[in-house]
Amino acid sequence: MALILHIDTAQEEATVALSENDKVIEVLQNKDQKNHASFLQPAIQTIIQHSTFNIQQLNAISVIAGPGSYTGLRVGLASAKGLCYALNIPLITLNTLEVMTMAAINSLTHQHINASTLFCPMIDARRDEVYTALYDNTLNTILQPCAMILNAESFMEIRKSHELVFFGSGAAKWNVICTNNNSIDMSMINTVDAQVVLAHTYFKNKIFVDITYAEPFYIKDFYSPAQKI
Repeated sequence: MALILHIDTAQEEATVALSENDKVIEVLQNKDQKNHASFLQPAIQTIIQHSTFNIQQLNAISVIAGPGSYTGLRVGLASAKGLCYALNIPLITLNTLEVMTMAAINSLTHQHINASTLFCPMIDARRDEVYTALYDNTLNTILQPCAMILNAESFMEIRKSHELVFFGSGAAKWNVICTNNNSIDMSMINTVDAQVVLAHTYFKNKIFVDITYAEPFYIKDFYSPAQKI
């Protein structure tokens, strides 16, 4: 049995969840991004108290390490590292964009997915900028996570041969910039189950990070024309 606590404070909605193996036991969420820091520790205590377990029974902690809100990433990772130190258990860090993509894949019916379908998560950054990446339907990385300033030529080459699925808080920007795109828009996705399943896979494969050196994955801002792929 793997009992894992999951923390996600990377975006607008913060989540604390408890899972047994790859199944969710309890979930608490906070939709006020300004209060993620004050929400986190009480939520962890409440999750444990409402379960049939105690905190010493945790086998690992998973945390969404970025990209996302700089403050949120620091809050989530600091709490996860502190608990791992105190409990002497491993830390699992997950990429926000990959978790979003797994959630999107799971949300679509099989008839919407074919061999050429690619998934493009987008996190709103600033102005016309997003944090984004491209994945295929088995989570292989086609475009590494990056900061991108969107324009009408973004993804131009790859749109000629692939159906792209755009989703996340930054997708609305793309839909304004490019109204004639070979894409499926997904405005709402639930990432809790995806985080739980990915974290359990990491746990089984012993893919842990060094608590001492673990840092948020910010994706440093840069200002350049959108990448052409």
